[in-house]
Amino acid sequence: MNRKKKIKSILMAKKKKANKKLHNSNKPKYISKAEREEMAEIKQRPAELENLNSEDQDVNS
Repeated sequence: MNRKKKIKSILMAKKKKANKKLHNSNKPKYISKAEREEMAEIKQRPAELENLNSEDQDVNS
């Protein structure tokens, strides 16, 4: 009986692993604090450039 139980548990474990690979989580991917700061900085750069460009155009006019 122990042999059957062991074989069954091994096969069930393999089945669970295969099933787990098929179904991905719906959780969003983790983004570290440093990466979030970089993304925020990149978003701010275009806004700063637009402000500088508009100021240059006002001076030239």
